[in-house]
Amino acid sequence: MLNPDGEAGSSKDISPMVPTDTLAETLSPELATVLPTVLPSTAPIESSLRKWSGWVGPVISLAILAAVLWQLRKIDWSQVWSIVPTSPLIWLVLAASYFAGPVADWVIFRKLWGIPVSGIFPLLKKLIGNELLLGYVGEVYFYDWARRHVKMEGSPFGAVKDVAILSALAGNIMTVLLLIFTWPIISKLGLDGAGTTDGHVLATSIGVVLVTSLVIMFFRNGLLSLPKADLGFVFVVHTLRIVANTGLSALAWHLILPGVGIGSWLLFATVRLLLSRLPLIPNKDIAFAGISTLLVGSQVQTSDMIAMISLLIVATHVVLFIGLMLLDLVQKEKNA
Repeated sequence: MLNPDGEAGSSKDISPMVPTDTLAETLSPELATVLPTVLPSTAPIESSLRKWSGWVGPVISLAILAAVLWQLRKIDWSQVWSIVPTSPLIWLVLAASYFAGPVADWVIFRKLWGIPVSGIFPLLKKLIGNELLLGYVGEVYFYDWARRHVKMEGSPFGAVKDVAILSALAGNIMTVLLLIFTWPIISKLGLDGAGTTDGHVLATSIGVVLVTSLVIMFFRNGLLSLPKADLGFVFVVHTLRIVANTGLSALAWHLILPGVGIGSWLLFATVRLLLSRLPLIPNKDIAFAGISTLLVGSQVQTSDMIAMISLLIVATHVVLFIGLMLLDLVQKEKNA
């Protein structure tokens, strides 16, 4: 139901701020004197977020609401109603796919901070914000919510940052692994912008993924602030989330179009996840069409099915966010 890797939004570069004092300790004295002028500290960012903390949540909520209203204008509800699945099993799988990301985040922050069950609601807003607005807007919203509702020592900024970085790292590692296993198929698609098969664009995309992953690993002591045990837990949960979303997507497609075996759909979902993570590959829609023809045959209307699911996702975002806003209003009335 989400992006193929289960993240909010498409593949994005993460540029977290590096604590220069921590990183400088591991480098030579010469570099240590230069780093403070090159790598900005996270302190100004966190201080700025605290300064505007009273406005962050409401402003982001209003921005999401505006995006929701805009999506309402674009949705053809009669078309949505006409394509609604009738099988309860399909609905169950689609719902599991949609909620996999927020539930994974809840499991992570439940361990890190002990957030209550109701913490799933701001995590859903985080998902919708990332999907309907800009990537990582949801993280800013959730950081603001955590500062006001979660009791902990210190600031939640470091944990939110680490979880986002490890999400990208898990996606990158899975991308490389999937590329190894699916290379016989990828090599037949001709993914360069001009339709050639020399592989320059593909190689560059893979290089970007590898370099960003290596940077995270090499500078992990400066980039990441959580204890090693927590970092390992977060990474494992993100990896399981990606695997679960890939499997659930394949199962949903198989249930909607049962004429194609689930094995073919699983391979299709895997290659789709892979292409979505490679940043420089152009014409991804054309590549997806080529994959569907190669794997499931030209007679299967995969484009119609994926368009239908995408429309349902947008409708779910709209309905769910309106429901969350109404819930907030009810709770404020009770607390008044």
